[in-house]
Amino acid sequence: MGTYAGIDLHSTSSYVVVLDEEDRRLFGKKLENSIDVIEQSLLPYKEDLQGVAVESTYNWYWLVDGLQDRGYPVCLANPSAMKQYEGMKHTDDKWDSYWLAHMLRLGILPTGYIYPKEERPTRDLLRRRLLLVRQRTTQILSLQGMMERNCGKKLPGHRIKELSREELDEWFEYSHLRMAAGSSLTMIRCFGEEISRIEKEVLSTVRLRDEYENLLTVPGIGKVLGLTIMLETGDIGRFKNVGNYSSYCRCVKAERWSSDKKKGEGNSKNGNKYLSWAYVEAAHFASRYCERARRFCQRKKSQKNYCVAIKALANKLARASYYVMRDGVPFDESRLFG
Repeated sequence: MGTYAGIDLHSTSSYVVVLDEEDRRLFGKKLENSIDVIEQSLLPYKEDLQGVAVESTYNWYWLVDGLQDRGYPVCLANPSAMKQYEGMKHTDDKWDSYWLAHMLRLGILPTGYIYPKEERPTRDLLRRRLLLVRQRTTQILSLQGMMERNCGKKLPGHRIKELSREELDEWFEYSHLRMAAGSSLTMIRCFGEEISRIEKEVLSTVRLRDEYENLLTVPGIGKVLGLTIMLETGDIGRFKNVGNYSSYCRCVKAERWSSDKKKGEGNSKNGNKYLSWAYVEAAHFASRYCERARRFCQRKKSQKNYCVAIKALANKLARASYYVMRDGVPFDESRLFG
């Protein structure tokens, strides 16, 4: 007789439920977040265990890795794709874990991708780089705003990075403003040093795999963005078609239509935010240095606005990158822009 387990994972505790083939609850208990404690609860059922469904939360690494290392068949449940019965008056951790095991037993559990354990550290390091880039941009924009408010002038971002403390002091009359501006400049340089250190480490230890080498032929994608896309995409074969990949990159609309009328919006955050950022960054670079990409962006901008134009170009680059990665071919500009 097969058994099925569901684990509703939280920050400090988990609720574990085990069901049999008839949906009878053989075990159900709230446990502390310890791989030894959780395995001890599953051990009596391990021989007949058909699978363990773990809810995909921000802290699933330790649990999924620990269970897999100990020989348990684990699947990662996608909570955004699961819909429980409407009209229920009460749900709790016990019911949620039961629901995971129930859907696993029926074979209809929406699952997510368990990223290879050995590649996660590099991917997470590049995610840290992205966080630092955003924080540096925040400081640059703050300093630009100070200059506009107090001096009526605006320096571009690359000039802000090149400013010396003496040059910056000449912009402001009052000491407190000079101190605030100097603080921003110090943070910009600190973030810049850490970003450079991370890039140097990643580029010296990781290289693009053969199937992703052609990413460097796509306009706007350099070595760092190429590595980011490779590590965030993982196995390109897990995407059945280009539409699935484009949706995963958050490059498609999240809208609901009926009878030619918009009825609302879907989950616009469903997908990979890091891939979304990477392709938008690539679109910015492509619109500057690729003539046909620039013309496409200008045409879209005249119809809508700049943000829509960049997002449309990002979508085209994501779709082109899918075929580049899947088929192992270099980028063909004529096929992208017609």
